[in-house]
This record gives sequence, C-alpha cells and structure tokens, in this order.
Amino acid sequence: MADRPMPGWLFHLMALEFRLKARSGRPERVLAEAGIAAGAVVLDFGCGPGRYTIPVARRVGPSGKVFALDLHPLALRYVEKAARRAGVRNVEGLLSDGLPVPLPDASVDTVLLYDTLHDVGDPARVLHELHRVLRPGGVLSFRDHSLPADRVEAFFLEAGLFVDAGVDAWTRRFVRRPEST
Repeated sequence: MADRPMPGWLFHLMALEFRLKARSGRPERVLAEAGIAAGAVVLDFGCGPGRYTIPVARRVGPSGKVFALDLHPLALRYVEKAARRAGVRNVEGLLSDGLPVPLPDASVDTVLLYDTLHDVGDPARVLHELHRVLRPGGVLSFRDHSLPADRVEAFFLEAGLFVDAGVDAWTRRFVRRPEST
C-alpha cells in the first residue's frame, strides 16, 4: 500500500464510489472467480471501505474468517460498521501497511489483492509477505486496472513465488508455490 493514508476527504469519496458500484453486483462476480469456499480464511489486502470484505465474509460463512487489512484507520471503521450492519461476525480488521502482514505463516487460503498493487511502494516485499501468509497452493486473486499486463507478470512471476493460474473475466489468479526460489 502507499506509504501513508490518503486524505480523509478522498477516502470518503472513494467509499461513496464503491458503494454505488457495489449495487451492480460486481463484487460477487469478482469473488466467484477466486474460488473461495465456505470455511476459508481470506485476507483482503488493502480492503479500503470494504467493497469485497462483506461479500466475501458472507461467502466463507460463520466457519470462515476474513482479515481486512488497510493502513487507513477510516477503512477499518467503514468495514467494522458495514460488518455490523450486515450482521457478519467473521471479519477482523488489521491496521497495517502490510509490511509485515500481521498474520502467521501459511495461515490464509486466499488473498484478495484488488486495485492496490499500483499504490505499493515496494511490490516485491508485499508479494513476499503475501506468499508467506498464504498456505501452499493458496490463491492470490488479483485485479488492478492501473497496471499493464506485462508489469503484472513481472511482479508475480519473476520472483518465482507464484504460478499463473489463469485470467478470468474480472481477475487473474496466482497460486502460491510451496517453496520460494
């Protein structure tokens, strides 16, 4: 994520935009491509106001867990409020810049990395952290409208941490290699 949070007014504007877009049903279509099952543990890295957090919390159900990580305190306030309104109790907010991700090694089934990587100061360090917290064979579901495809491939594949698992209509999936190279 960026080195510091965006101004509060800009965050509120982004949150409004995401709420309007969520009415299109796109978050559910995007999440369907990630293959997230009931009972899964998911990290929503750079969760922002929770555009995907609450839908994924419903998808994993009460036996699953969603960690919503963001460096902006307003993001976590939005997510906590949305979780209360939606009646989901399986969301935990993590206030962090993601370096390190405050989760144990190999503790996450799926990472959502949506529209965040372009803001990250050190993408290689972030990807190493996401590799660390993903279980072997875990999925990193990615989308970022601000990055061209060749840069995405360079970020993910050159480090040897992930295998490209395919491009879908809304996302690109990468699978964690069992061991880093």
